[in-house]
Amino acid sequence: MSEHDAVVGDGRNETVNEQMDRNWGELLQELRVLQTGVQILAGFLLTIPFQERFESLDDYQVGLYLSNVVLAALITAVILLPVSVHRRLFRKQLKQTLVSSADRIAKVALAGVALLSAGTASLVFDVTAGREAGLLAGGGLLAVMVLLLVFVPIWLHKRASRG
Repeated sequence: MSEHDAVVGDGRNETVNEQMDRNWGELLQELRVLQTGVQILAGFLLTIPFQERFESLDDYQVGLYLSNVVLAALITAVILLPVSVHRRLFRKQLKQTLVSSADRIAKVALAGVALLSAGTASLVFDVTAGREAGLLAGGGLLAVMVLLLVFVPIWLHKRASRG
């Protein structure tokens, strides 16, 4: 097998370059889904200061709100990072580096989206149902996100490895 051949036994008849191109395309699709979710949450957050009730928020709620806005902006930057990396590595025969770095970046973005979702839910519950409800909602949602985004994929991988 040459360095340009596909991994033996993967069930596909493609070269490593074709495999990297496919993996890159799949990563871009995943990042598009993440980007849409972040845009929706960020758009929601950006409307909050223009509501009459915003001025009645306490210091904790304003801090949580601002933390969520910063987190949404940072996640947007993380999701855009593979595009920047691609521009820098384009035509330099570094597709494997691009794909492996984008894979790590996508995992960081997933973690950020989980935090942003939990933070946004916490803020909404805090404002509408009180601090305890906000903390429970945010913590509960974060726990569910960790379960779904970390432990379910690990479990599925182990299950598939067993046969």
